Amino acid sequence: MLDQIFGRKNFINEIIWAYDYGARPKRKWPPKHDNILLYVKEREHYFFNADAVERIPYMAPGLVTKEKAERGKLPTDTWWHTIVSPTGKEKTGYPTQKPLGVLRRILQASSQPGDLVLDFFAGSGTTGAAALEMGRHFILIDNNPAAIRIMRTRFAGQPVEFYNPNGNPLPESPHKRRNEDI
Repeated sequence: MLDQIFGRKNFINEIIWAYDYGARPKRKWPPKHDNILLYVKEREHYFFNADAVERIPYMAPGLVTKEKAERGKLPTDTWWHTIVSPTGKEKTGYPTQKPLGVLRRILQASSQPGDLVLDFFAGSGTTGAAALEMGRHFILIDNNPAAIRIMRTRFAGQPVEFYNPNGNPLPESPHKRRNEDI
């Protein structure tokens, strides 16, 4: 479907985000990765800044020079990054929340301070949290009332505006609600 929307020529990368947490099936290899597809609107205006990306350690530092080992290497298209800890302070309660570290890396490479970042399926707002932290502007879109409530809580006290084009009231923050499920 993304080929139809953006055009096959605007496909840049498939990133594999690998993690190790959760169920362990006994009759197959455990599925412990997500696929992130990177498309651009216009290939000729695509931005990639490898120098801004936080480097990772070499798996075999003895096979490279001391200087290279100290600098680290640019990540490949397979990223090892743990999930959001179920008991960590980053956890928002949104079931498909992505870790800040994954979104930071994407934004480091694909945007510059002051750029506008758009996330059409914002969920818990991790893209916006990373953008805010890194000096990017952002627009987050989601039609799930639970996502809106979680984002309202996540961005409480931050310079973030909420807008509803339908004119209907946006969901309140969970801490202002009665004891209902989100």
